[in-house]
Amino acid sequence: MGPAELVQAAAMARRFYLEGKSKIQIAEEFGVSRFKVARVLETALERDLVRIEIRVPAELDAERSDALRARYGLRHAVVVESAADSDDAPDPENLGDVAADLLGELVAEGDVLGIAWGRSTIHMASALHRLPPCTVVQLTGVYDAGTADSGSVEAVRRAADVSGGEAHPIYAPMLLPDSATAAALRGQTGIARAFDYFDKVTVACVSIGSWAPGISTVYDMLSEDEREHYASLGAAAEMSAHLFDAEGRRIGRDLGERCITVEADRLRRIPEVVAIAGGQRKAHAIGAVLKSGLVTSLVTDTAAADYLLLESAPGPRPALDRADPDS
Repeated sequence: MGPAELVQAAAMARRFYLEGKSKIQIAEEFGVSRFKVARVLETALERDLVRIEIRVPAELDAERSDALRARYGLRHAVVVESAADSDDAPDPENLGDVAADLLGELVAEGDVLGIAWGRSTIHMASALHRLPPCTVVQLTGVYDAGTADSGSVEAVRRAADVSGGEAHPIYAPMLLPDSATAAALRGQTGIARAFDYFDKVTVACVSIGSWAPGISTVYDMLSEDEREHYASLGAAAEMSAHLFDAEGRRIGRDLGERCITVEADRLRRIPEVVAIAGGQRKAHAIGAVLKSGLVTSLVTDTAAADYLLLESAPGPRPALDRADPDS
């Protein structure tokens, strides 16, 4: 390109990329066709006269996020850089910060936000600083009812305080000794009131556990014989007290009868289900739950994302068949 062409190309590029003018407006200004403007802009990119830089905060990995979203048919995927010393740790705490910001985007005024028990969801709730006015309901019982005020009950109350909406907590353990006890608790007034909101939930926030000690709430609550029984059925992951094998198939449905939790079929009807989970130790479990189609969006880290992107291609992805909450 000669000097006149360079000057003209620079001027057109400035109008288009910096001033936001259309190609038709630029063509009228310079007395050329819009097709010539398009060719000049294309040449400006090819000759490195214009450089386009896409910048996101350093802790976000935009390339992995987009690849993960496309591979698993998710509505949203946000991948956070793993800390150098936390690749083997499940659920780095910075996932909660990012998930809190994501919920600030996804939740609209008048929505019903559901929060399930999980260390990652508790971190998310503590990081919330903005939410439109909405109702907040607890989707599962707690790991230990005696410490509810420092766990999911407090997470629900925190989210409701931020939004200025109503809170509907569940003061009951997640896992009960038998189905009869669980059924009796579900009939109690406060718990039944929370369950009545399950069909109204528009955005849910859940965590994922691997079938191993310390990284699965359900695993830690069961006896050794029960753990071995569900392991023999192929348990690879759990989410909200529902168990999944490596291919995302639900197993151990009898366990659900003993649990205070939102049913899987109800989860599947929620327009937006955001899972928060990361770390190499949870990567396999995250993949299993994604294959189930119950999750529509994911907040994870690079350690888990690298594993998930190497996984065999998932099958049908029904998550995106649900109604778009923004439509």
